[in-house]
Amino acid sequence: MEMAANCNADGRRVLFKGAKFDFVELSIPAPGGATLRRQYVQHPGAVIILPILEGPEPMVVLIRNRRHAISADLFELPAGTLERGEEPLKCAARELREETGLTAATISPLGWFYTSPGLSDEKMWAFVARGLTQVGQALEPDEQLTVHPTPATRALSMIQSGELVDAKSMLTLMWAARLGLIPA
Repeated sequence: MEMAANCNADGRRVLFKGAKFDFVELSIPAPGGATLRRQYVQHPGAVIILPILEGPEPMVVLIRNRRHAISADLFELPAGTLERGEEPLKCAARELREETGLTAATISPLGWFYTSPGLSDEKMWAFVARGLTQVGQALEPDEQLTVHPTPATRALSMIQSGELVDAKSMLTLMWAARLGLIPA
């Protein structure tokens, strides 16, 4: 991690270079000749995976993940950050395996979205994983999470009850339900 002061031709200046993310200032010409400065987190992109266990009552695989920034354990769908040069589909397969211990016969794209465009340029790709096989978790040293197969209808009701408050997971679950991929 280092402080930097170089300004790119497009008006971006890295204020702080972190291990995974950078803090950047953008200079924007404004009407009247003024210059606006906006700071944001520059992010390599991320994925979220909706693992579906087929059966009479379809299940989704949630994780309960320690989120140190808010000092809380949250129910979420598996997700993770792209490594340098990594394609989103490869990242989805890697994160599914690492966090849940599952591999998938098929991983299909659901779509993508910006997670918080007022704060970051993070683009997140959503995937649906089916044909799941248990192979064992491979957690990173700092990950503190547990795996929770949950009926799809229960996962959706957890949004309503406030038990599931992670926005990316809420969006992906409701998106999948709207498309008929899981029962509402």
